[in-house]
Amino acid sequence: MSAFIQQLPALIGVVVGALGSYLAITRGDAARFRREQAARWEERRLTVYADYARALKKTVTLAYRIAAHLGNDPHPHPLSPEDAAPHLAEAAVARDPAGEALLMLGSPDVVEKAREWVVAVMDMEAFLRARTVDSDTWSAMLERQRTARERYYSAVRNDLALPPGHSGEWQVPSTRPS
Repeated sequence: MSAFIQQLPALIGVVVGALGSYLAITRGDAARFRREQAARWEERRLTVYADYARALKKTVTLAYRIAAHLGNDPHPHPLSPEDAAPHLAEAAVARDPAGEALLMLGSPDVVEKAREWVVAVMDMEAFLRARTVDSDTWSAMLERQRTARERYYSAVRNDLALPPGHSGEWQVPSTRPS
């Protein structure tokens, strides 16, 4: 019995060491799982945010082209409202599922900024549906849309802890003769 008693501290040390190793490995695996899961959700949110922006930008590009046809915008590729109608409908249909995914996965701030952006774009669409010819009003609408887009991208960057980005506003020379 005395040999067993002499070995007991070593045996207890082995059991405690094994238990400690098990707990350390379990905690490390759980932490790694949480980090990987957070990274997967972050990737999904980035995809949703980009898909929504891409869907909305299709409408914006079509609006530029229609406005050019009406004489409100210097876009080099004008498009008549009649020719644009099916493309606008397609863009609106694509925007709906992207918006639903945004509502599901987006942070409240990003969703609010997306709402501001889409409202600005919808106002542009209504302006063009009325076939309004008013370059000053159109310029103000463009500025509002650009500001809303910039605020959306800023909210996305904040949500995903990305560094600040470019405003996306570039000065390009006019393609129309004076």
